[in-house]
Amino acid sequence: MGDQVAFTFLLDHYWNEVYGYMLKRTENETDTEDIVIETFAKAFDKINTYNPEFGFNTWLITIAKNVHIDLLRKKKSSLFLDITNEEEEYAYNLADDTPSAEDAIITEQNLSRLLRFIKELKPAYQEVIQLRYFQEMSYQEMADHLNEPLNNIKIKLLRAKKLLAEIIIQK
Repeated sequence: MGDQVAFTFLLDHYWNEVYGYMLKRTENETDTEDIVIETFAKAFDKINTYNPEFGFNTWLITIAKNVHIDLLRKKKSSLFLDITNEEEEYAYNLADDTPSAEDAIITEQNLSRLLRFIKELKPAYQEVIQLRYFQEMSYQEMADHLNEPLNNIKIKLLRAKKLLAEIIIQK
């Protein structure tokens, strides 16, 4: 439990700095979020390799730069891959923010307000909240379903809950 509190503190304390730095480099919010989530996942994974003689933020920025380079390499190599109809349909469905029939039923119940708040989150955050709390998937099931490393799922869900809490407090 102590690790979770410490990781939450580090995430809260350094997220904006790493995010701002990477946003200037990528000029793309989606890529930046992916990079920052991956950065914190790697940092938490390798926290024992951190040398306290250097600033923690400097260490995080170095990790973020490396994650960005890896992303650029991946994008470059996948530039010539065709998108399947299934992937295109999946992307289309993610972008569609119109309420579904299930949303209409939930809206009639006590969860309507919460659901509206969740819909204010970015699609990737909506998805992890939905998988964890509505489909009741374990972290590992989510990682398998989304084809992402387990630590990324944990960081993404932690960030989603923090953003959702901020939305709820604002309202």
